[in-house]
Amino acid sequence: MLTALAIGTPPSSHFIYIPVIFVLGIVLGFIFGSKATRDALAFEEKKAQERDARKVAREEEKAKREAAKSDAKPPAA
Repeated sequence: MLTALAIGTPPSSHFIYIPVIFVLGIVLGFIFGSKATRDALAFEEKKAQERDARKVAREEEKAKREAAKSDAKPPAA
């Protein structure tokens, strides 16, 4: 009865396979994680550039409207 419940020792391949898979997971996680981080940073930079371009366009439009308003006013006599 005790022999049925006894846990045998794992084979020697177990002591090689498990650490190799563990290290492989760490390496792949680092590679894919760094790629995702680079992509996220590039996306944020692109968004910031687009935001700045929209801000400049708004300021130019505002300046045009102000110039049009000042040209449209009759001179004070």
